[in-house]
Amino acid sequence: MQYDVIVVGSGPGGYVAAIRCTQLGLKTAVVEKYSTFGGTCLNVGCIPSKALLDTSEHYHNAAHNFADHGISLDSLKIDVKKMIDRKNDVIAQNTAGITFLFKKNKIDSFEGVGSFVDKNTIKIEKEGKDAQEIKGKNIIIATGSKPTALPFLPIDKKRIITSTEALQLQEIPKHLIVIGGGVIGLELGSVYARLGAKVSVIEYAKSIIPTMDASLGKELQRVLKKQLGFEFFLGHKVTGATAEGSEVTVTAEDSKGKEVSFQGDYCIVAVGRTAYTEGLGLETIGIKTEERGNKIPVNEHLETSVEGVYAIGDVIKGAMLAHKAEDEGIYVAERIAGQKPHIDYNAIPGVVYTWPEVAAVGQTEEQLKEAGKKYKTGSFSFKASGRAKASGDTDGFVKVLADAETDEILGVHMIGPRAADMIAEAVIALEYRASAEDVGRICHAHPTYTEAFKEAALAATDNRAIHA
Repeated sequence: MQYDVIVVGSGPGGYVAAIRCTQLGLKTAVVEKYSTFGGTCLNVGCIPSKALLDTSEHYHNAAHNFADHGISLDSLKIDVKKMIDRKNDVIAQNTAGITFLFKKNKIDSFEGVGSFVDKNTIKIEKEGKDAQEIKGKNIIIATGSKPTALPFLPIDKKRIITSTEALQLQEIPKHLIVIGGGVIGLELGSVYARLGAKVSVIEYAKSIIPTMDASLGKELQRVLKKQLGFEFFLGHKVTGATAEGSEVTVTAEDSKGKEVSFQGDYCIVAVGRTAYTEGLGLETIGIKTEERGNKIPVNEHLETSVEGVYAIGDVIKGAMLAHKAEDEGIYVAERIAGQKPHIDYNAIPGVVYTWPEVAAVGQTEEQLKEAGKKYKTGSFSFKASGRAKASGDTDGFVKVLADAETDEILGVHMIGPRAADMIAEAVIALEYRASAEDVGRICHAHPTYTEAFKEAALAATDNRAIHA
């Protein structure tokens, strides 16, 4: 064999897996069909969306909040082209970083579409070049996902668009219609709402971010309406969309089955993502994908039905999260090297990068109730946080769920300033099976946002919050 491991795909799961393989002494190659590394996350997902979120947040603060701090600005405006150029530069810096890491770790890379010839052979095809084949003892499939399309709603990539095109708009929409009230739709909606667009969210479920604790969705909906003027149409089933010139019309049925329509100049279809497995030749080696979501079945060690062929990240079961893919990449690399790694999927956090940010780890109240688990809860509002008052970020709260008998923390749910960073402390608490009292007794620096977690933990322990 030429290689110990061949990784197909260079997104967060793929490139991290490749680096860990080489750290463990395994000769490794990566096959990537695009000209840059990093997959969806670095090129058209996590990184560019955060760049635009940061830019739009600066603008929104300058337009609406600076005056409270005694800062006056005249003739404020946004240069959309420069905003997009900066986002592209951020992408370039990050993808170049992956190239550097591949060279540093002596990882061979091949540009082209990889497909299975047999379970140990990958054919690489690139337009204008002869196909080549490489062999490996182990193969890791890390091809990620693509935006889910609705069969009755054609995407023209001009007015009816996906998240990919939404990152490249050259103007601020007058009225942006977002189909889907999940993470992607709310983040991109926030970007353009902060810049002045009217944003309407159409969601089939009865709440936004429906996979997270219901209290988070309720609070986020309230804040987005108050701060950015979002309109929400929940319990609505989209039935179609058409574009004529610069106008988009979206049709839907409301919760009572009545036909309604919405007119805007752009529509983002953000109803989820589907595993990307086209062209891999899985059928050649006897792997069948699941009908729902096109995902690849794997066992508890992330190995497919074919020995020596593994799959990680968005192409397998579970939440589609870059950090989940990274952990799975490391897990598979260490399994191949003969180690015995472990992943606790219950301790993988989820984040929504709106403002306030939303973050959670562990079980939701709804899950605990459904399981019949006895639990206690403690919450602390950022309105009572000294640090939040100083920065003017008093929306939101931290909620801690703990076992009613043992006090072990079962879930932590946050909406507030820097929740994306604060959730890491909660992840550690779950990993080490800390009790709510453990967190409540840890000294937290003052004044910080993280004190809210301590106070919520104290509230869950025995209603002992100091500042509530």
